Amino acid sequence: MRSGQKIGLLLSRPRVLDVTLVVLLCLPSLIALPLTLGYGDARTAAGAGLFLLAVPPLLARRRHPVPVAVAAAAIDILGRLTVTTSVSLIATIALYGLGRHAATRRALLATLGPMTLAYAAVSVATGMSLLGALFPPVVTGAGLLMRSRAEARDLRQDMRTEEAVQAERRRIARELHDVVAHHITVVSALVGGARVSLPAGTSAAGSEAGSGAGSEAAEALLAAERSARQALTEMRHLLRVLRADGTESGGGEATGVGTVELPALVEQAGAAGPPAELVVEGEPVPLPAAVDRAVYRIVQEALTNTRKHAPGSRSSVRISYGSQEVEVEVLDDGAVGAVAVPASPGGFGLVGMAERVALCGGSLDTGPGPGGGFRVHARLPL
Repeated sequence: MRSGQKIGLLLSRPRVLDVTLVVLLCLPSLIALPLTLGYGDARTAAGAGLFLLAVPPLLARRRHPVPVAVAAAAIDILGRLTVTTSVSLIATIALYGLGRHAATRRALLATLGPMTLAYAAVSVATGMSLLGALFPPVVTGAGLLMRSRAEARDLRQDMRTEEAVQAERRRIARELHDVVAHHITVVSALVGGARVSLPAGTSAAGSEAGSGAGSEAAEALLAAERSARQALTEMRHLLRVLRADGTESGGGEATGVGTVELPALVEQAGAAGPPAELVVEGEPVPLPAAVDRAVYRIVQEALTNTRKHAPGSRSSVRISYGSQEVEVEVLDDGAVGAVAVPASPGGFGLVGMAERVALCGGSLDTGPGPGGGFRVHARLPL
């Protein structure tokens, strides 16, 4: 760190700043006092003495702003009435500190009452303009104004910090849903498929009549399937807490997923049920990070929804690269005679898709497909 930066950091401490200010203010008077006494200039020496008397209380101007301001004003008035030497600089610092560090009510009562009257009386006694009576309220008002601005700045900073915290909560919630719910749904689909593939005599409905390893396997698979559904429900309850406040962070997350992972994602979806198909149209081009990530998450969520709400359906994923946008379409053909898995209400899948697409400045269309089933279609600008 450079010496200038070190000095600036040191002076940013209030106590160090106050001590430095007092020392710098005292030095001229300490030099002038013996010189004026040596020349026999009693009036100037008295003025230097008053100045030295007024400076030390400034060390307490932050902790005791009202007494320090009253003392400085009193010494200033005394100087004007006796040796015609003003310590207005010290009074200015003290009154400004009154506005910065005292409660607003106390600061106003101190300046608009006795101090203003005292300075008005001094102005009349010395033949000066009555505008001198405005000295205390004007200087204290400047301190109050600066304090208000500093408080407003701190409030804005606190709000930005809170918004950042809420945005991070939102991001975590979205990632939890995208990643954890996806894999739990795969587990649930695989377990459900394995359970219904057991012989009829060892199904959950006939588990009492069945016996041996087949019956135990059916019960274990049924318990695993229920546990997976319960985990999804409980996770969504937690997500509601995380997503209760805040706004979207605006992207910029990096978790290592993107369009390069789509073949593996589609293959995984096919392993959990009927085969899924991936079609790429156009010449693949590098996508912006937010868009690349959004494409992956849209496909992932759409495939997850198919397994949850239309198990047994065949899915097709189409990625079309254009010169100015990338198009994503995920289409399933509707349930095809598989075991129905009850849909969990209140999920965040479509909401999460809409958030991601909106962040990228694109458009999202979801609803029934042209030939049945469900269709997710998004356009994301490059």
